[in-house]
Formats: sequence, C-alpha cells, structure tokens
Amino acid sequence: MSGPKNCRARTAIVTLIVLLCPFAWAQVVTPKSAVPAEVKPELPADTLGRSSPRGAVLGFLAAARKGNTAIAALYLNTPFRGADAEALAHQLAVVLDRRLPARLNQLSDKPEGSLPDPLKPDEDLVGTITTANGDLDILVERVDRGKMGKVWLFSRNTLQSIPEVFEELGTPPVERVLPEFLIKTRFATIPLFEWLAILCVPSLYLLTGLLGRLIGWAVGACRRYLFRNTGPTNPRFLPPPIRLLLVALSIYWLMSKVGLSLLARQFWTTAIFIIVTIASTWLLMLLNRWGEGYAVAHRPSMSESAAVLRLARRVINGLLFFAAVLFTLHHFGVNPTAALAGLGVGGIAVALAAQKTLENVIAGISLIADHAVHVGDTLKLGDIVGAVEDVGLRSTRIRTMDRTVVSVPNGQIANMSLETLSARDKFWFHPLVGLRYETTPAQLRSIVTGVHELLTAHPKLDSLSVRVNFLRLGDSSVDVEVFAYVFAIDWVDFLEIQGELLLSVMDIIKQTGAEIAFPSQTMYLAAHSSDKLAHLIPEFVGAGGREAFPDERDLHH
Repeated sequence: MSGPKNCRARTAIVTLIVLLCPFAWAQVVTPKSAVPAEVKPELPADTLGRSSPRGAVLGFLAAARKGNTAIAALYLNTPFRGADAEALAHQLAVVLDRRLPARLNQLSDKPEGSLPDPLKPDEDLVGTITTANGDLDILVERVDRGKMGKVWLFSRNTLQSIPEVFEELGTPPVERVLPEFLIKTRFATIPLFEWLAILCVPSLYLLTGLLGRLIGWAVGACRRYLFRNTGPTNPRFLPPPIRLLLVALSIYWLMSKVGLSLLARQFWTTAIFIIVTIASTWLLMLLNRWGEGYAVAHRPSMSESAAVLRLARRVINGLLFFAAVLFTLHHFGVNPTAALAGLGVGGIAVALAAQKTLENVIAGISLIADHAVHVGDTLKLGDIVGAVEDVGLRSTRIRTMDRTVVSVPNGQIANMSLETLSARDKFWFHPLVGLRYETTPAQLRSIVTGVHELLTAHPKLDSLSVRVNFLRLGDSSVDVEVFAYVFAIDWVDFLEIQGELLLSVMDIIKQTGAEIAFPSQTMYLAAHSSDKLAHLIPEFVGAGGREAFPDERDLHH
C-alpha cells in the first residue's frame, strides 16, 4: 500500500518544483541592486479645457458667449491683466464671431495639436480671416505653465492685430434688418431669430415641393398645347433628393447674406453638410435603381439577369451608404479605422458562416453571366429532366416531367454536367432495325435502298446527314443502321416525325417480304444415356424416325 502513496507524493513534489521554478529563476536573474524606473507623476487636467486646441477655442467661445470676460481672458497669451485683458478678450470674441470660418470641427483634439508646421510644433492654426491689411492667421500656441503643465492659448502675435481688426467691424446685416427683440431675446443663449430660422427649414422643403408641382404643371400644359397630348397626369419634377439640395443651396445663400455668429454658422454649415450628404447618397441610389430598370426594360439580353442586376444594385447601395457614413465620420473628426477593422473581422466571420450560401450565389451569378441556363430551357441534370421555371441567385427551379418542382442549388449545377435538351438545332433519328436471318441479300439491298430514298426525300430531314448501312450480323438478327438529323420545332414535334418514319420503314420491310426479328434463341437437344433425359427424346422424333432439331420458329425465349 505504501508504493502508490509514495508515487503520489513524489508526483506532487515534482509538480510543485516545476510551478515554483519560474519564480525562483526570476529571483536569480533579477539583480538585487536593480532600481525600479522612476514614474513621473501625472499632471492634473486643465479645468478650463485648454489641453488641446479645440478645447481652448471652444472654452473661450463658451465663456465669451456667456459674457464672462474674466474667464475668457484666461485663454489669452497676453501680458495684459485685469480690465485690459478682458477688453482684449471681448474684442477677440467679436472678431472671431464675425470673421472666423466655421471649421471648429476640424480643430485638433490632441494634446500635441495637429502639427501643421513641423518647425513649429507648439503652434496650431484655428483659421484665417480677411482684414483690410490682408489675411490674418488666428493661431493658438502651447505655453508651459510650470506645475499646471502645458496649455493652449491664443497666440501673442495674433492678439496684437485684434484691436485693429475690431475697429474695421460694422453692424451685422441681420441687426439692421430684424427687429431688436428677435436679436436680444435668447433661449438657451441662442437668439430668438435663430430658433425661428431652424423652424423655417421644413417650410423651405415644402416650398420646393410646390415649385416642382408648378414646373410639372407648366411642362404638362405646354406638352398638351404643342403636341396635342392629352395625358392624364403632369410629369413629376424635383424628386426629394433634388429638393433637399435646393434647401441646402438656399441655406448657404442666406447664410452668406446674413451676418450670423460663429456658432450659428458652424451649426448651419454642419446642417448643410448633412443635408447634402443625405441628398447625394439618395440621388445616387435612385439613379442606380433607374439604371437597373432601364437595363431590364430596354435590353432584352439583360432581362434574364434581373436577379444579378438586383443584387448588384443592392451591393452598390450598401457601398454608397457605407461611404456616406465614413465621409460623415471623417468630417466630424472621428477615425473610422477601428470600425473598419471590426467590420473586416465581422465580414470574415459572416463569410465563414455563410460559405455554402456564398458558393451558391457566386455560382448563380456565373450561370446567369455565362447564359448557361435560361427560363424555359429543357435540361437534363443528372437524373433530373425538366423545364427551367426560374433562375435565382441561390437555386434554380426545374419543373420535372411528372410536374413536380425541384430546387437545385446553383453550386451543384455549376459542378455537374449540364445538358440543355431544348438547345438542340437538330434531333437525332437513329433506330437500329433488326431483320430475321431468313432475309435474303436481295431483300436486304432493297430495304437499304428504300429506306435511304425515303429519308432523303423527306422535307424535314437533313438529306446530307442521311446514312443507311448494313451494320452487322447480330446474335439473333441482321442489323441495319439508320442515321439522320430531323428538323423539328421541339421534342414533341420530333416524336411525331419519328413515329411516321418508323411506320414507313416497316412498310418498306413488309413490301420486300422480309420480317423484323425479335430476340430469340435456338436450342439444340441431343439424346443422352441418362435416364433423366430419355423421356424428352420421343417429343423431338419425326415421322421418318429422324431426330428433329427445333429452330427459332419453334422455341422462343
């Protein structure tokens, strides 16, 4: 009993040593004098959001919009303090609000900035404004504030030109046109007239619809007057994507004429981008559908490829939608690399899961593109014989001779030998006529000549293909081969012609006095000394006492 226990103990000890060896080896390899790497303390995040160019600009605009010039002055790299710094902050806010292009979404959100100039890594461009003295770059620079870390502030060189640019500004056009209460009244820090402008966008869309109806009515009236066309309806103009593009164009034109604030221009610029992206994608999808319908309706050769065209249209629509999403993410500064990688992994998983389905779809596209199978064809596919009723992307439906429907996967059809019976330009008439061995050579020559003349003179046979030959001496017949091609409309027509030809061949054989043989066998019986066969001998003895041997007229099996 001690043997197994000692074995278990030794096994446990060895296992423990193996498990502890890595730790022991680590203690031996690691020198005791090794000093751990110094970990730098993490700097506290800036409470004003000045750790990136975008955070600094948006924080400054938010503080200025709330009228908190003391906080706004903290975003300036200026030697001024107190009231002078607040006045400069107010002037900068007004200049940016009137002149800065609406590209805030393109500002870098990284602590190191976008690095537009490698020679000036601590400087980033916010935008360029037009002044009386030329273009002025609005820059932010990264300033080291000691224990507070590095923060982004408006550049000192930019701030030097701000007072001069501020003097050039006049009254905004919107303030000269609209009543004062629409400008001074604010909801959520947004003026009342901007809220009203947002509510007017659906009205613009409805006006474009009314414009389309008016154009359609005018074109319909001109067509009825000029061409005496009494069509029941007027043509439709301005589909929804075109109407959306008109709305975007109207907003862009109004925004250029009305002096809006920077945040309002940023909002409307983003709205225009979204509307144009949706309208363009929608319009391309409509053109894709129109192209599919035109190909099916006006190209007879493409009508049988409707399933492939439908799949191609859907794939193109999916690609258009995916491209629109990627373009939108790029516009808003979102890196789509992770999304693309996830979609790639997901696509591989879906492809592996739907391997058979994809195989059938690709095989269906190949069959349709090669015009190997058409609706109405009579096919012989293995043991299946029938007419094709539908050629889909995944399977092909065949109506068999017993009127059942068989759905065969396209992948199976692509890997099998396919015989299209209805594609024959001629039908093969190839009977093998067996004559009795009593047929004389003269009768045989007469039969061959008569059948040849019959086939050559027939109007629905290819006379050049006619061949009638004495083929061989068979086991129970003299065989004559008949070979010819028949011009028939279909299989049923061929069967009717074949039946008439066979009856004519039988008439020729009968006229010559010959007969058609059928499988027979001649048995020769001899007398044996065995008692088991003795009783069979009298049955085959003739009147003259001679043994009669039955021939094929007497015994047929």
